[in-house]
Amino acid sequence: MCGIVGYVGHQSALDVVLDGLRRLEYRGYDSAGVAVVAGGDLAVERKAGRLQNLEARLDEVGRDNFAGTVGMGHTRWATHGAPIDRNSHPHRDASNRVAVVHNGIIENFLALRAELEGLGVEMASDTDTETVAHLVAFAYGEGDTKGDLPASVRKVARRLEGAFTLVITHADEPDQVVAARRNSPLVVGVGQDEYFVASDVAAFIAHTKEAVELGQDQMVVISRDGYQVTDFDGEQAEAKPFTVNWDLSAAEKGGHEYFMLKEIEEQPEALANTLRGHFANGRIVLDEQRLSDQDLRDVDKVFVVACGSAYHSGLVAKYAIEHWTRLPVEVELASEFRYRDPVLDRDTLVVAVSQSGETADTLEAVRHARAQKARVLAVCNTNGAQIPRESDAVLYTHAGPEIGVASTKAFLAQIAANYLVGLALAQARGTKYPDEVAREFHELEAMPAAVQRVLGTVEQVRALGRELADSKAVLFLGRHVGYPVALEGALKLKELAYMHAEGFAAGELKHGPIALIEEDLPVVVVMPSPKGRAVLHSKLVSNISEIQARGARTIVIAEEGDETVRPFADHLIEIPAVPTLLQPLISTVPLQVLAAEIARSRGYDVDKPRNLAKSVTVE
Repeated sequence: MCGIVGYVGHQSALDVVLDGLRRLEYRGYDSAGVAVVAGGDLAVERKAGRLQNLEARLDEVGRDNFAGTVGMGHTRWATHGAPIDRNSHPHRDASNRVAVVHNGIIENFLALRAELEGLGVEMASDTDTETVAHLVAFAYGEGDTKGDLPASVRKVARRLEGAFTLVITHADEPDQVVAARRNSPLVVGVGQDEYFVASDVAAFIAHTKEAVELGQDQMVVISRDGYQVTDFDGEQAEAKPFTVNWDLSAAEKGGHEYFMLKEIEEQPEALANTLRGHFANGRIVLDEQRLSDQDLRDVDKVFVVACGSAYHSGLVAKYAIEHWTRLPVEVELASEFRYRDPVLDRDTLVVAVSQSGETADTLEAVRHARAQKARVLAVCNTNGAQIPRESDAVLYTHAGPEIGVASTKAFLAQIAANYLVGLALAQARGTKYPDEVAREFHELEAMPAAVQRVLGTVEQVRALGRELADSKAVLFLGRHVGYPVALEGALKLKELAYMHAEGFAAGELKHGPIALIEEDLPVVVVMPSPKGRAVLHSKLVSNISEIQARGARTIVIAEEGDETVRPFADHLIEIPAVPTLLQPLISTVPLQVLAAEIARSRGYDVDKPRNLAKSVTVE
């Protein structure tokens, strides 16, 4: 959620840090701040609101006061304390010698705060983070860690409970930055005589593509001479170097008004990249498969755990996996999974779907599943993230960086990856012959071209979005795989346009939702194929007729050539005919465009919806 940047090098630390924070804005935030070691002191400024507010404040106080080559910055998404100036990061100790930025939640901070207050410390904020600044200052000033900043940070980190990434500077240690992580993302950037720490490689990709992934309960010290990684006990620890395989241009808007619009257009490429390399020598292969075919044959039940759009991708997966493997599949909100005591054992496969690989609820669901001896397969878009590291197998979506908070290309890539999981299970269990697996995969390979066709026809959807911008509510209906698509369409509209939007299984219409139908209410209907699901198609035509008779404005997404729905559609959006199970890959696209255009027409920031963050790394 929060964005963190730390820097030691030869450039202006303020410029490097601010640039990094701009590239982390997509993570969602409500305040921003910086700290620079300058002239033997800490120069600190922070401001609630957008990054522009901080930059305006820096102009007021004078950027010359921040002349230094060691510094750090932070964009905060509030957890403890309101999003106001005094709760913004960085936080300092009483002597203004220690500065700390933090991502995560320190669960035992109330006890730590009470301890500090008992020692006479007066807290300047309502946050959990400030306790760390005071604890580090005490450790640095006395005892066996006196005068040793890395040892002081390790001592404090061992006392903390919860999830945290910490980056710490000390005015008396002007040539180093110390960072530590537990259950929260942190990467090191390795440049030429300059080093970075950040919550995301996007923060330093303009300076270097060489990075180092830190493990659980590890700490790093960066200086101009290099970096050193230890565990929280001070023992040397192994870190995993890697090269970032995308460049700065991948995180730019590419001429579009918003990142989301660019990312919608990148979906054919994201799908192709996700599928690429996963069918070799006539077999489905995963990325990091630490599960044998025998392990997959032993599976007798599948859980898909995820949040938000990833959860909807799991609902789509249920139809495909059950159809291909004849295994029961349950799809669970990760936030509820471990609290209802699900029945898991060694023959259960838990598929954890997370774009960031750091989603707190999904990570905890993975840990609960593993504690119950279940096997875990991660579907993730971020190489080296925590969830893949704690799983038995991994399938990376390779959608590339997604900057817009509302998921688009990552969602389609998740659906495709979930299909691959289903085919891998069918292959191992023998519920599909090799030629059938090959056929299904080749049909998947045709989907990027089908999505490209849809993208070539969305101008009418944008025009419709402008027409609907003043609507108070929109309903979405679907059946079979169209039902999760309806849920996703409603979620996109809630996220981006702040409208009341609900998705329903169309068969439930007469069990309550039809009471919502009124004159001119827009209702989006995702039609199944008249060939692949003829019975459901005819039932949904009846549903459309019922709502149209009650004055609703019907917006119908249907296959090309489906003339039976035309009389009942006030607006008809045609999509290519594809196999039924694969239709969500193309029927979702017009709904993404519709939500983005309604939000834009209402004057909202499509990339940064209010109150939302790209990566939810706290519960």
